Amino acid sequence: MIIAIDGPAASGKGTLAKRIAVHFGMAWLDTGLLYRAVARDVLASGSDLEDVQAAMAAAKSVNAETLDDPALRGPRAGDAASIVAKIPEVRAALLEYQRAFARQDNGAVLDGRDIGTVVCPDAHVKIFVTASDEARAKRRFLEHQSRGESVTYDDLLADIRRRDARDSGRAAAPMHAADDAVHLDTTALDADQAFAAALQLIGGMR
Repeated sequence: MIIAIDGPAASGKGTLAKRIAVHFGMAWLDTGLLYRAVARDVLASGSDLEDVQAAMAAAKSVNAETLDDPALRGPRAGDAASIVAKIPEVRAALLEYQRAFARQDNGAVLDGRDIGTVVCPDAHVKIFVTASDEARAKRRFLEHQSRGESVTYDDLLADIRRRDARDSGRAAAPMHAADDAVHLDTTALDADQAFAAALQLIGGMR
């Protein structure tokens, strides 16, 4: 079984996808980390994030073992990732990696922005997770605050809105819900409530 969890930044899709994977004993991939790793490697090479050749090279050589790098977390890493994610050649280079991950014998849960529409259009379960801009900015603020990072709510809100516009407006695999996806609004839900709601949705779609 393949479960596709899509949605914008800080909607809760990553936490939800991880819990679903653990619950069903399935592998989990946060596909956003792939794009963050590409952005990290492009910058490490001294290239510009808009440099197509540098981004392609980084995408083709991305090392999955480095996806737990703390540098991949944070608003700047996310903003950089959304820049390289606009490049069609980067998305093409990472597509087979994601599809191969999804083909595991025990099934897989993938979260991102184009899983149900592009990466795994035949996924057995598709959930599009949303939340209000303000709720997502507050979550990001508390997350960074808990790590002792100095950020402001207003900056995070602006960053989220900028990323949403970039992700939904790009020519290559824009972020939007698949026609057969079910929507889950987590604005008023905590992590446990969102998980319970997702399990109920999955039960009805399997």
